[in-house]
Amino acid sequence: MNDDPGSVAETEALYASLGVRPLINAGGAYTILGGSILSPTVRAAMNAANHRFVDMKELLESSGRIIADMLDAEAAYVTAGAAASLALAVAACLTLDHGDYLERLPHTDGIPNEVLVQANSRQKYDHVLTVPGAHIVDVGDAAGLTAQQLRDAIGPKTAAIHYFAQSKAPGLLPIETVVEVAHAAEKPVIVDAAGLTYPIDNLRRFHRAGADLVCYAGKYFDAPQSTGLIVGRADLVELAAINGFVGFETSGTLTIGRPMKVDRQEIAGAVAALHEWLTMDHEGRLARYGERIDVILAAVRGAPGLTVRRISAIEEPLPTIRDGVRFEFASEIRAAEVETALLEGEPGIFVRRNGNAFNLSVAFMNDGEAEIVARRLAEILRTPD
Repeated sequence: MNDDPGSVAETEALYASLGVRPLINAGGAYTILGGSILSPTVRAAMNAANHRFVDMKELLESSGRIIADMLDAEAAYVTAGAAASLALAVAACLTLDHGDYLERLPHTDGIPNEVLVQANSRQKYDHVLTVPGAHIVDVGDAAGLTAQQLRDAIGPKTAAIHYFAQSKAPGLLPIETVVEVAHAAEKPVIVDAAGLTYPIDNLRRFHRAGADLVCYAGKYFDAPQSTGLIVGRADLVELAAINGFVGFETSGTLTIGRPMKVDRQEIAGAVAALHEWLTMDHEGRLARYGERIDVILAAVRGAPGLTVRRISAIEEPLPTIRDGVRFEFASEIRAAEVETALLEGEPGIFVRRNGNAFNLSVAFMNDGEAEIVARRLAEILRTPD
Protein backbone atom coordinates (compact mmCIF):
# COMPACT_ATOMS: atom_id res chain seq x y z
CA MET A 1 0.00 0.00 0.00
CA ASN A 2 1.23 3.52 -0.82
CA ASP A 3 0.50 6.21 1.74
CA ASP A 4 1.05 9.89 1.09
CA PRO A 5 2.71 11.85 3.95
CA GLY A 6 -0.55 13.52 4.82
CA SER A 7 -2.43 10.28 5.31
CA VAL A 8 0.42 8.83 7.41
CA ALA A 9 0.36 11.92 9.62
CA GLU A 10 -3.42 11.67 9.95
CA THR A 11 -3.12 8.00 10.91
CA GLU A 12 -0.55 8.74 13.60
CA ALA A 13 -2.65 11.61 14.94
CA LEU A 14 -5.74 9.41 15.04
CA TYR A 15 -4.08 6.62 16.98
CA ALA A 16 -2.42 9.13 19.32
CA SER A 17 -5.86 10.57 20.09
CA LEU A 18 -7.02 7.02 20.88
CA GLY A 19 -4.07 6.40 23.18
CA VAL A 20 -2.30 3.72 21.15
CA ARG A 21 0.90 3.55 19.12
CA PRO A 22 0.78 2.49 15.46
CA LEU A 23 2.98 -0.45 14.55
CA ILE A 24 4.70 -1.70 11.43
CA ASN A 25 2.92 -4.94 10.65
CA ALA A 26 5.54 -7.64 10.09
CA GLY A 27 3.19 -10.33 11.38
CA GLY A 28 0.77 -10.74 8.46
CA ALA A 29 -3.04 -10.88 8.38
CA TYR A 30 -3.15 -11.18 12.13
CA THR A 31 -6.34 -10.73 14.14
CA ILE A 32 -4.80 -8.79 17.01
CA LEU A 33 -3.22 -6.30 14.57
CA GLY A 34 -6.46 -5.59 12.75
CA GLY A 35 -6.54 -8.02 9.82
CA SER A 36 -5.64 -6.60 6.41
CA ILE A 37 -5.25 -3.33 4.49
CA LEU A 38 -8.32 -2.38 2.48
CA SER A 39 -7.67 -1.32 -1.11
CA PRO A 40 -9.01 1.95 -2.56
CA THR A 41 -11.63 -0.09 -4.45
CA VAL A 42 -12.85 -1.78 -1.27
CA ARG A 43 -12.88 1.48 0.68
CA ALA A 44 -14.83 3.15 -2.13
CA ALA A 45 -17.45 0.38 -2.08
CA MET A 46 -17.83 0.67 1.67
CA ASN A 47 -18.07 4.45 1.50
CA ALA A 48 -20.73 4.25 -1.23
CA ALA A 49 -22.74 1.78 0.84
CA ASN A 50 -22.57 4.13 3.79
CA HIS A 51 -24.76 6.78 2.15
CA ARG A 52 -27.97 4.77 1.81
CA PHE A 53 -29.80 2.09 3.75
CA VAL A 54 -31.03 -1.27 2.44
CA ASP A 55 -32.99 -4.29 3.53
CA MET A 56 -30.20 -6.37 5.07
CA LYS A 57 -31.89 -9.68 4.33
CA GLU A 58 -32.10 -8.75 0.65
CA LEU A 59 -28.49 -7.55 0.67
CA LEU A 60 -27.22 -10.77 2.22
CA GLU A 61 -29.22 -12.87 -0.23
CA SER A 62 -28.16 -10.89 -3.31
CA SER A 63 -24.51 -10.62 -2.24
CA GLY A 64 -24.55 -14.36 -1.58
CA ARG A 65 -25.79 -15.03 -5.11
CA ILE A 66 -23.08 -12.78 -6.56
CA ILE A 67 -20.35 -14.51 -4.51
CA ALA A 68 -21.68 -17.96 -5.36
CA ASP A 69 -21.54 -17.03 -9.03
CA MET A 70 -17.93 -15.83 -8.65
CA LEU A 71 -16.97 -19.10 -6.99
CA ASP A 72 -19.10 -21.48 -9.07
CA ALA A 73 -20.92 -22.58 -5.93
CA GLU A 74 -24.54 -23.41 -5.13
CA ALA A 75 -24.78 -20.70 -2.50
CA ALA A 76 -22.76 -18.32 -0.34
CA TYR A 77 -23.30 -16.10 2.68
CA VAL A 78 -21.29 -13.21 4.14
CA THR A 79 -20.60 -13.62 7.85
CA ALA A 80 -18.85 -11.74 10.64
CA GLY A 81 -15.58 -13.63 10.06
CA ALA A 82 -14.32 -17.19 9.73
CA ALA A 83 -15.13 -18.01 13.35
CA ALA A 84 -18.71 -16.85 12.82
CA SER A 85 -18.79 -18.93 9.62
CA LEU A 86 -17.81 -22.04 11.56
CA ALA A 87 -20.32 -21.37 14.34
CA LEU A 88 -23.18 -20.78 11.89
CA ALA A 89 -22.15 -23.77 9.78
CA VAL A 90 -22.38 -26.01 12.84
CA ALA A 91 -25.69 -24.41 13.83
CA ALA A 92 -27.02 -25.22 10.36
CA CYS A 93 -25.99 -28.86 10.70
CA LEU A 94 -27.49 -29.11 14.19
CA THR A 95 -30.85 -27.73 13.06
CA LEU A 96 -31.00 -29.63 9.78
CA ASP A 97 -34.16 -31.74 10.12
CA HIS A 98 -34.58 -30.29 13.62
CA GLY A 99 -36.22 -26.92 13.07
CA ASP A 100 -37.72 -27.02 16.54
CA TYR A 101 -34.18 -26.51 17.88
CA LEU A 102 -33.62 -23.18 16.12
CA GLU A 103 -34.57 -21.39 19.33
CA ARG A 104 -33.06 -24.00 21.64
CA LEU A 105 -29.41 -23.77 20.64
CA PRO A 106 -26.96 -24.09 22.35
CA HIS A 107 -29.03 -26.69 24.21
CA THR A 108 -28.75 -29.75 21.99
CA ASP A 109 -29.79 -32.72 24.11
CA GLY A 110 -32.07 -34.95 22.09
CA ILE A 111 -30.58 -34.35 18.63
CA PRO A 112 -27.35 -35.41 16.92
CA ASN A 113 -24.85 -32.94 18.41
CA GLU A 114 -21.38 -34.37 17.86
CA VAL A 115 -18.85 -32.95 15.40
CA LEU A 116 -16.02 -35.30 14.45
CA VAL A 117 -12.55 -33.71 14.30
CA GLN A 118 -9.26 -35.37 13.31
CA ALA A 119 -7.41 -35.81 16.61
CA ASN A 120 -3.92 -34.87 15.46
CA SER A 121 -5.17 -31.76 13.62
CA ARG A 122 -6.78 -30.09 16.62
CA GLN A 123 -6.22 -26.35 17.01
CA LYS A 124 -7.58 -23.58 19.21
CA TYR A 125 -10.22 -22.39 16.75
CA ASP A 126 -11.99 -25.75 17.08
CA HIS A 127 -13.49 -24.29 20.24
CA VAL A 128 -15.79 -22.22 18.02
CA LEU A 129 -17.54 -25.43 16.98
CA THR A 130 -18.98 -25.68 20.49
CA VAL A 131 -20.59 -22.21 20.44
CA PRO A 132 -23.94 -23.42 19.04
CA GLY A 133 -23.92 -26.44 21.35
CA ALA A 134 -21.96 -29.13 19.52
CA HIS A 135 -19.67 -31.59 21.27
CA ILE A 136 -16.29 -32.26 19.68
CA VAL A 137 -15.31 -35.90 19.24
CA ASP A 138 -11.70 -36.66 18.34
CA VAL A 139 -11.23 -39.33 15.70
CA GLY A 140 -8.06 -41.05 14.56
CA ASP A 141 -4.80 -41.06 16.49
CA ALA A 142 -1.32 -39.54 16.49
CA ALA A 143 -0.57 -41.14 13.13
CA GLY A 144 -3.58 -39.49 11.48
CA LEU A 145 -6.97 -40.71 10.37
CA THR A 146 -7.95 -43.54 8.07
CA ALA A 147 -11.15 -43.81 6.10
CA GLN A 148 -12.12 -46.83 8.18
CA GLN A 149 -11.53 -44.99 11.46
CA LEU A 150 -13.76 -42.18 10.25
CA ARG A 151 -16.39 -44.63 9.06
CA ASP A 152 -16.38 -46.39 12.43
CA ALA A 153 -16.63 -43.10 14.35
CA ILE A 154 -19.78 -41.90 12.61
CA GLY A 155 -22.87 -42.78 14.61
CA PRO A 156 -26.39 -41.68 15.46
CA LYS A 157 -25.10 -38.71 17.49
CA THR A 158 -22.94 -37.37 14.64
CA ALA A 159 -24.14 -34.00 13.32
CA ALA A 160 -21.20 -33.22 11.02
CA ILE A 161 -17.58 -33.97 10.17
CA HIS A 162 -15.13 -31.08 10.48
CA TYR A 163 -12.12 -30.83 8.15
CA PHE A 164 -9.23 -28.49 8.95
CA ALA A 165 -7.89 -27.90 5.46
CA GLN A 166 -4.74 -26.07 6.56
CA SER A 167 -3.55 -28.92 8.75
CA LYS A 168 0.01 -30.08 8.20
CA ALA A 169 -0.40 -33.06 10.52
CA PRO A 170 0.51 -36.52 9.22
CA GLY A 171 -2.22 -38.78 7.90
CA LEU A 172 -4.64 -36.06 6.83
CA LEU A 173 -7.29 -37.66 4.69
CA PRO A 174 -7.95 -36.04 1.30
CA ILE A 175 -11.13 -33.98 1.32
CA GLU A 176 -12.56 -36.27 -1.38
CA THR A 177 -12.24 -39.27 0.95
CA VAL A 178 -13.79 -37.44 3.88
CA VAL A 179 -16.72 -36.38 1.70
CA GLU A 180 -17.20 -39.90 0.33
CA VAL A 181 -17.28 -41.47 3.80
CA ALA A 182 -19.45 -38.74 5.32
CA HIS A 183 -21.98 -38.68 2.51
CA ALA A 184 -22.27 -42.46 2.52
CA ALA A 185 -23.52 -42.00 6.08
CA GLU A 186 -25.63 -38.99 5.07
CA LYS A 187 -23.59 -36.59 7.20
CA PRO A 188 -22.45 -33.11 6.10
CA VAL A 189 -18.82 -31.97 5.93
CA ILE A 190 -17.72 -28.57 7.25
CA VAL A 191 -14.34 -27.30 6.00
CA ASP A 192 -12.29 -24.73 7.89
CA ALA A 193 -10.37 -23.17 5.00
CA ALA A 194 -10.03 -19.77 6.69
CA GLY A 195 -6.67 -18.77 5.22
CA LEU A 196 -6.70 -20.84 2.04
CA THR A 197 -7.47 -18.13 -0.48
CA TYR A 198 -4.32 -18.49 -2.63
CA PRO A 199 -3.84 -20.05 -5.08
CA ILE A 200 -7.31 -18.77 -5.86
CA ASP A 201 -8.54 -22.25 -6.82
CA ASN A 202 -8.62 -22.91 -3.07
CA LEU A 203 -11.76 -20.77 -3.03
CA ARG A 204 -13.48 -23.35 -5.23
CA ARG A 205 -11.85 -26.72 -4.77
CA PHE A 206 -13.44 -27.80 -1.49
CA HIS A 207 -17.06 -27.28 -2.48
CA ARG A 208 -16.24 -28.74 -5.90
CA ALA A 209 -15.00 -31.81 -4.03
CA GLY A 210 -18.42 -32.08 -2.39
CA ALA A 211 -17.87 -30.39 0.96
CA ASP A 212 -21.19 -29.07 2.20
CA LEU A 213 -20.09 -25.89 3.97
CA VAL A 214 -16.70 -24.21 3.45
CA CYS A 215 -15.63 -21.37 5.73
CA TYR A 216 -13.24 -18.54 4.79
CA ALA A 217 -11.91 -15.43 6.53
CA GLY A 218 -12.37 -12.17 4.67
CA LYS A 219 -9.02 -10.76 5.78
CA TYR A 220 -7.25 -13.42 3.68
CA PHE A 221 -8.63 -11.93 0.48
CA ASP A 222 -8.12 -8.36 1.76
CA ALA A 223 -11.71 -7.83 2.85
CA PRO A 224 -12.61 -6.25 6.20
CA GLN A 225 -11.37 -8.37 9.10
CA SER A 226 -14.94 -8.52 10.43
CA THR A 227 -16.17 -10.49 7.40
CA GLY A 228 -16.04 -14.09 6.30
CA LEU A 229 -17.80 -16.47 3.94
CA ILE A 230 -19.76 -19.69 4.04
CA VAL A 231 -19.81 -21.36 0.62
CA GLY A 232 -21.54 -24.57 -0.37
CA ARG A 233 -24.79 -26.49 -0.28
CA ALA A 234 -27.82 -24.25 -0.77
CA ASP A 235 -30.12 -25.69 1.89
CA LEU A 236 -27.41 -25.61 4.56
CA VAL A 237 -26.27 -22.10 3.63
CA GLU A 238 -29.90 -21.01 3.97
CA LEU A 239 -30.07 -22.61 7.40
CA ALA A 240 -26.83 -20.84 8.38
CA ALA A 241 -28.50 -17.57 7.38
CA ILE A 242 -31.61 -18.37 9.40
CA ASN A 243 -29.37 -19.08 12.39
CA GLY A 244 -27.64 -15.72 11.78
CA PHE A 245 -28.47 -12.20 12.89
CA VAL A 246 -30.91 -11.42 10.09
CA GLY A 247 -32.67 -14.72 10.71
CA PHE A 248 -33.14 -13.67 14.32
CA GLU A 249 -34.83 -10.47 13.15
CA THR A 250 -36.89 -11.79 10.21
CA SER A 251 -37.56 -15.53 10.50
CA GLY A 252 -39.82 -15.45 13.54
CA THR A 253 -37.33 -17.52 15.55
CA LEU A 254 -34.86 -16.32 18.16
CA THR A 255 -31.77 -17.93 16.65
CA ILE A 256 -28.30 -18.11 18.14
CA GLY A 257 -26.44 -15.93 15.64
CA ARG A 258 -27.82 -12.54 16.67
CA PRO A 259 -24.41 -11.37 18.06
CA MET A 260 -22.66 -12.21 14.75
CA LYS A 261 -23.68 -9.04 12.91
CA VAL A 262 -22.18 -7.52 9.76
CA ASP A 263 -23.18 -4.16 8.35
CA ARG A 264 -23.99 -3.14 4.80
CA GLN A 265 -20.62 -1.41 4.37
CA GLU A 266 -18.76 -4.58 5.32
CA ILE A 267 -20.84 -6.73 2.96
CA ALA A 268 -20.18 -4.34 0.07
CA GLY A 269 -16.48 -4.35 0.96
CA ALA A 270 -16.33 -8.14 1.09
CA VAL A 271 -17.90 -8.50 -2.37
CA ALA A 272 -15.56 -5.87 -3.84
CA ALA A 273 -12.52 -7.44 -2.18
CA LEU A 274 -13.35 -10.93 -3.43
CA HIS A 275 -13.79 -9.70 -6.99
CA GLU A 276 -10.51 -7.82 -6.76
CA TRP A 277 -8.73 -10.86 -5.31
CA LEU A 278 -10.00 -13.18 -8.02
CA THR A 279 -8.88 -10.83 -10.80
CA MET A 280 -5.64 -9.61 -9.21
CA ASP A 281 -2.17 -10.02 -10.72
CA HIS A 282 -0.90 -12.30 -7.96
CA GLU A 283 2.44 -12.84 -9.67
CA GLY A 284 2.96 -9.10 -9.46
CA ARG A 285 1.88 -9.11 -5.82
CA LEU A 286 4.40 -11.80 -4.95
CA ALA A 287 7.09 -10.01 -6.95
CA ARG A 288 6.56 -6.90 -4.81
CA TYR A 289 6.90 -9.04 -1.71
CA GLY A 290 10.13 -10.43 -3.15
CA GLU A 291 11.61 -6.95 -3.48
CA ARG A 292 10.92 -6.23 0.19
CA ILE A 293 12.26 -9.63 1.20
CA ASP A 294 15.51 -9.02 -0.67
CA VAL A 295 16.01 -5.74 1.23
CA ILE A 296 15.64 -7.53 4.57
CA LEU A 297 17.75 -10.55 3.61
CA ALA A 298 20.58 -8.30 2.46
CA ALA A 299 20.61 -6.53 5.82
CA VAL A 300 20.73 -9.62 8.05
CA ARG A 301 22.63 -12.32 6.17
CA GLY A 302 25.83 -13.27 7.92
CA ALA A 303 24.61 -12.36 11.40
CA PRO A 304 26.05 -14.88 13.90
CA GLY A 305 23.73 -17.55 15.29
CA LEU A 306 21.02 -16.83 12.75
CA THR A 307 19.56 -18.67 9.76
CA VAL A 308 17.27 -16.71 7.40
CA ARG A 309 15.20 -17.98 4.47
CA ARG A 310 12.30 -16.76 2.35
CA ILE A 311 9.10 -18.30 3.71
CA SER A 312 7.68 -19.26 0.33
CA ALA A 313 10.89 -21.13 -0.45
CA ILE A 314 10.35 -23.51 2.47
CA GLU A 315 6.57 -23.67 3.00
CA GLU A 316 4.15 -25.89 1.10
CA PRO A 317 1.49 -24.91 0.24
CA LEU A 318 2.55 -21.36 -0.56
CA PRO A 319 1.68 -18.80 2.12
CA THR A 320 -1.49 -16.91 1.29
CA ILE A 321 -0.48 -13.35 2.14
CA ARG A 322 2.23 -13.85 4.72
CA ASP A 323 5.32 -14.26 2.56
CA GLY A 324 8.43 -12.89 4.15
CA VAL A 325 11.55 -14.06 5.97
CA ARG A 326 11.91 -16.96 8.39
CA PHE A 327 14.37 -16.14 11.21
CA GLU A 328 15.79 -19.06 13.18
CA PHE A 329 18.01 -18.19 16.15
CA ALA A 330 20.44 -20.30 18.13
CA SER A 331 18.22 -20.00 21.22
CA GLU A 332 14.70 -19.07 22.23
CA ILE A 333 16.11 -16.42 24.54
CA ARG A 334 17.83 -14.61 21.67
CA ALA A 335 14.70 -14.81 19.51
CA ALA A 336 12.65 -13.26 22.33
CA GLU A 337 15.23 -10.50 22.79
CA VAL A 338 15.06 -9.55 19.13
CA GLU A 339 11.24 -9.72 19.13
CA THR A 340 11.07 -7.42 22.15
CA ALA A 341 13.62 -4.98 20.73
CA LEU A 342 11.63 -4.70 17.51
CA LEU A 343 8.34 -4.13 19.31
CA GLU A 344 9.67 -1.65 21.87
CA GLY A 345 11.67 0.42 19.39
CA GLU A 346 10.44 3.41 17.44
CA PRO A 347 8.52 2.72 15.33
CA GLY A 348 7.32 -0.50 16.90
CA ILE A 349 7.57 -3.57 14.67
CA PHE A 350 5.36 -6.60 15.32
CA VAL A 351 6.55 -10.10 14.42
CA ARG A 352 5.08 -13.53 15.25
CA ARG A 353 7.52 -15.59 17.29
CA ASN A 354 7.30 -19.32 17.99
CA GLY A 355 10.09 -20.65 20.17
CA ASN A 356 13.49 -19.82 18.71
CA ALA A 357 12.07 -18.56 15.41
CA PHE A 358 9.78 -16.00 13.93
CA ASN A 359 8.21 -15.28 10.56
CA LEU A 360 8.63 -11.70 9.42
CA SER A 361 5.86 -10.92 6.93
CA VAL A 362 6.23 -8.20 4.30
CA ALA A 363 2.67 -8.33 2.95
CA PHE A 364 1.28 -5.30 4.76
CA MET A 365 4.29 -3.01 4.84
CA ASN A 366 3.84 0.50 3.47
CA ASP A 367 6.37 1.99 1.09
CA GLY A 368 9.70 2.44 2.87
CA GLU A 369 8.85 0.23 5.81
CA ALA A 370 10.91 -2.74 4.58
CA GLU A 371 13.96 -0.45 4.67
CA ILE A 372 13.10 0.67 8.21
CA VAL A 373 12.71 -2.94 9.34
CA ALA A 374 16.00 -3.91 7.67
CA ARG A 375 17.91 -1.10 9.40
CA ARG A 376 16.40 -1.92 12.80
CA LEU A 377 17.21 -5.60 12.44
CA ALA A 378 20.81 -4.82 11.43
CA GLU A 379 21.19 -2.61 14.51
CA ILE A 380 19.66 -5.17 16.88
CA LEU A 381 21.61 -8.09 15.48
CA ARG A 382 24.87 -6.20 15.98
CA THR A 383 24.07 -6.06 19.69
CA PRO A 384 25.68 -9.03 21.51
CA ASP A 385 23.20 -11.53 22.96
